[in-house]
Amino acid sequence: MFRFYTEQRSVLQAGCDRVKDGSKKQDEGAKPRGSTDRPVRADAQRNIDTLLQTAMAVFATSGVDAPVREIAEKAGVGVGTVYRHFPQRADLVAAVFRREIDACADAAPAFAAGHAPAEALARWMQRYAAFIGAKRGLAKALHSGDPAFDSLPGYFDQRLRPALRTLLEAGVAAGEIRADVDADDLLGAVASLCMSTHNAGPSRAERMVALLADGLRHGTKPSAGTPS
Repeated sequence: MFRFYTEQRSVLQAGCDRVKDGSKKQDEGAKPRGSTDRPVRADAQRNIDTLLQTAMAVFATSGVDAPVREIAEKAGVGVGTVYRHFPQRADLVAAVFRREIDACADAAPAFAAGHAPAEALARWMQRYAAFIGAKRGLAKALHSGDPAFDSLPGYFDQRLRPALRTLLEAGVAAGEIRADVDADDLLGAVASLCMSTHNAGPSRAERMVALLADGLRHGTKPSAGTPS
């Protein structure tokens, strides 16, 4: 799937003017279609969150063509609730993907707060790998040309690249990560490893990404108390 990253970057580059000019539309795309600036009621927000989480689980097992009724029943809401927030199936798929991008990006500062820089980076790389693996089922839909997905390349780039760059810079500043690593190259490397190990299962992808993370320390000076 994560030709997805490189393909989406190409789409973003080709359409950068359109994405920039449409930034307001992109921000609005983070909300269910038809929403306003009025705050969402707490119970309605819980319904949306549960619906998106359930949809992701159903998409992962049954594909994006799974019946909307199945998603609604498992989420404990009515079908009308689904269509009220997401009038088209593509709206729901896009919202699920955007939610997962946010979760992956938000993991970066959480790891940074609880771990040394190199360890925080390694943990985030594994989180990103899990994100890639979980999204393979959405690849066909995301590349369908539906306009509901137009803002996702820019959103992916806007959220994930800065998250990784911040972790990289912290690792380099601490002397724990080599200084010649580019964030874009690393995103692509993790994606490529995950794609190459797809048929071998997630455990192999985890091992390969761990090796990559370990290689980022090559040539750095070990911190005090760290085995050389």
